[in-house]
Amino acid sequence: MDNLRKGFPVLEQYTYLNTATSGLLPEKVWEFRQDHDLDFLLQASLLKERQGEILTGVRETVGSFFGCAPNRVALVPNFSYGFNTLLEGLEKPKKALLLKNDYPSINWAVESRNYDVSYAEIDEHLEENIAEALRKEEPDFFAFSIVQYINGIKLNINFLKNLKEEFPEVVFVADGTQYCGTEVFDFDHSGIDVLISSTYKWLNAGYGNGFILFNKNVQPKILTKAIGFNSLQGKYKAQEGNFIGKFEPGHQDTLNYGSLKTALDLISSTGLEKVETQINSLKARAKEQFMELELLEDAVAARKEHSSIFNIKGDDKLYRHLRSRGIITSQRGNGIRVSFHYFNTEEELGILIKELKKFRS
Repeated sequence: MDNLRKGFPVLEQYTYLNTATSGLLPEKVWEFRQDHDLDFLLQASLLKERQGEILTGVRETVGSFFGCAPNRVALVPNFSYGFNTLLEGLEKPKKALLLKNDYPSINWAVESRNYDVSYAEIDEHLEENIAEALRKEEPDFFAFSIVQYINGIKLNINFLKNLKEEFPEVVFVADGTQYCGTEVFDFDHSGIDVLISSTYKWLNAGYGNGFILFNKNVQPKILTKAIGFNSLQGKYKAQEGNFIGKFEPGHQDTLNYGSLKTALDLISSTGLEKVETQINSLKARAKEQFMELELLEDAVAARKEHSSIFNIKGDDKLYRHLRSRGIITSQRGNGIRVSFHYFNTEEELGILIKELKKFRS
């Protein structure tokens, strides 16, 4: 277990249960960033001449990690940039299906455009609600978070795959920001058409980097008009009709995208299967103890499958009490959000439970 915590100095100071807000910066990513900027300081344009080579390596690492060919991987600074660029490429007007009270960067972006929008409820029957809404509303695209940011309700990946078989013409657009890096994931066999993710949370890659994965059949439905010099440069662009280049106009940041590659390499060296096993163990134990203390909303308690994000009952006084004890959480919705990553331990869960009981006594 100590090996899983190595290289994360924050863990020496705090009980950090807040990856759902911000992941940690690993020492290896910090070291890469120092080396990169030293190279830029000493080499200037000589380093930038290697931009294509560097970004090709990032693209190939992302593709290998998530099961997507590198010629269908676009590198973007964050989810919102990628999603808004995607929406501008969809022919309008369109019928859209969203999840009610999903992450604002999804819903606000769709609602601010000229779409006919309908919603599915997020509760213990989430999958049934989505299937019913698709049959009733017949949308052109369905945009959603795989994991809900407030309470951690997680969509079943096999459900999405089966759903796509029932609705092959609907474009499925997923936000993977609260999901990618928590379990083994094969994009090409997921049923998702487009997955967009920021990587500063569960992938611990820092800010300013993200990616988009495209299903090979979805490209004709996306007519993105953005273009810049870098749109035509790179190994996977010109021969692919410049599709992914439309999401990468201008000069790209090799510091931030290189950070993403370093972070993915770190998880791969640890073993994503090992990461998934540790997270599954922690979230199962956490849910059990939270339910014993009656801290979870009914919708979360009733679901068999859940993420490692929980929203527990508590107010500002409890939040401040936990912070005073060095337990880092966040306030979301009507409660306190706690989240467990692979570097967390059952001992840290025990520290949280102890303070929750102490506060209530």
